[in-house]
Amino acid sequence: MAYASSGTFERDTDYIPDRITRDGRKPEHGPVDGDLWPVEPGRYRLVAAKACPWATRSLIVRQLLGLEDVISVGLCGPTHDERSWTFDLDPGGVDPVLGIERLQQAYLARFPDYPKGITVPAIVDVPSGQVVTNDFPWITHDLFFEWREHHRADAPDLWPSHLRDEMDDVMERVYTEVNNGVYRCGFAGSQEAYDAAYDRLWTALDWLEDRLSRSRYLMGDTLTEADVRLWTTLARFDAVYHGHFKCNRQKLTEMPNLWGYARDLYALPAFSDNTDFEQIKTHYYVVHKDINPTQIVPKGPDLTTWQEPHGRG
Repeated sequence: MAYASSGTFERDTDYIPDRITRDGRKPEHGPVDGDLWPVEPGRYRLVAAKACPWATRSLIVRQLLGLEDVISVGLCGPTHDERSWTFDLDPGGVDPVLGIERLQQAYLARFPDYPKGITVPAIVDVPSGQVVTNDFPWITHDLFFEWREHHRADAPDLWPSHLRDEMDDVMERVYTEVNNGVYRCGFAGSQEAYDAAYDRLWTALDWLEDRLSRSRYLMGDTLTEADVRLWTTLARFDAVYHGHFKCNRQKLTEMPNLWGYARDLYALPAFSDNTDFEQIKTHYYVVHKDINPTQIVPKGPDLTTWQEPHGRG
């Protein structure tokens, strides 16, 4: 993480820019600043962690699109040290496909002097054991656009063409003000920075509460990538962000439309299967020692309420 002179949290977004595209072609959308790799079923392994909101996006989209037999998944445990995420959920602490203990090994296999943080999600080329990309927004984008020939027949249209322009605007606001907004609160380096971050976050959450009073999903009656991107923050809100990150004006459960919407999404297997509240709590409260030096993980909140009827049909 980094801070501006004002104490404002600034996320490092300098990721490996490679893309996986159909036949290794130049993609129709987005940057092409790195290498292009060909779509090839069975070749790549998505390394993720259910504790991480950015990685959970890719797990949800992979399952929504039916790519489970096309792109394998390696799951890291909920905590990591300064070096790397680790495969401590696997027998012997070794990923059974890649044969490595730390995700760092895949990064260093390609970039021996890799200077930046080892992040999830990351897509790894199985034959070489080398990382391909960790650019999380483009990973899910390309799972939809570039792997379409391998989607299940009834896969949802996560990027409807007629909604694309508005959806881009919505996702940009969700990312800057909500997904990243909670982190600006939690890692603020001054009271002034925290106050400003808090106000920005709740302005956006009020906007979403109002928007969802008029439609089932963010873009109407259609589930889209925008919903996946918002979901990962909502799933962590009461368990982590409300207290740990001091985003405490209200709980998610106290915002009727956002709470009903979140339970509506949780009722879908792709969302609930890839959400582990205990791993989420363990990650934030143990890893963020600067915020929680005791590393005590809270027992609450009551998670059974996620199973209650959402009433948004």
